[in-house]
Amino acid sequence: MIDVVDKTYRDIKSMRVRGALDIAISASSTLRRVITSDAKNTPQLLKKLKRAGKKLKSARPTAISLPNAISYILYIADKNSHLELDEFRKKLLGDIDKFIDEQKSALDRIAEIGSNLIEKNDLILTHCNSDTVDTLIKRAWDGDKKIEVICTETRPRYQGHITAKELSSYGIPTTLIVDSAAHLIMKELDIDKVIVGADTIYASGDMINKIGTSQIALCAKELDIDFIVAAESIKFSPQSFVTEFGVIPPEAAYPLLRERFSWELEI
Repeated sequence: MIDVVDKTYRDIKSMRVRGALDIAISASSTLRRVITSDAKNTPQLLKKLKRAGKKLKSARPTAISLPNAISYILYIADKNSHLELDEFRKKLLGDIDKFIDEQKSALDRIAEIGSNLIEKNDLILTHCNSDTVDTLIKRAWDGDKKIEVICTETRPRYQGHITAKELSSYGIPTTLIVDSAAHLIMKELDIDKVIVGADTIYASGDMINKIGTSQIALCAKELDIDFIVAAESIKFSPQSFVTEFGVIPPEAAYPLLRERFSWELEI
């Protein structure tokens, strides 16, 4: 069972699992497997569950959906720790399944609300990759809005390529641009709206998203362009200020660069 927790930890940390919904579901599903693992009694299983939760929480510090999902499950576990083992398992498994279903429903609801903010023939700029934003834009397209989308490539992991492929394969006219061209494109092409996702939304109203989001937000403010953040409530944090940022270590960044450039980088 430790191997399952470690694998999920590595997948989330390395961004093989990305996006708030996928992260929350991956962590929840892993804790679900911990709940079905061998244990002699409820206290022993609760201890295993808390140990796994602590490990998983540290995988992605800026993605609040991860600790929120884990904290919710551990709260339910603590609240029902008086139950015998079989009843304890049954209660937690049912609540986790319900929680996962609610997160999927939230994505659909945001797409419904957000698509109503998009006008026919809007030219939209996106940054990074967000399942929430992708779903929202697709919903607007299905509503015959006839939109077009500009995607920043979003270095160093190039998540914008994922967005561009996802939307273009859906039939939506999509253009991929380098990150540094964002202001020029927003100004020269008269972008109508910028729509981004979020890793975390703090109690102060500040939000954390992929590096480069703040520059695009400032450009939107200067050019009087609507800037929309599409996010589920699982991304809300009770903290009132930013405490840490995600940093890509050099050993992870260099292979990404070498894959895309013909010259050799010195390490």
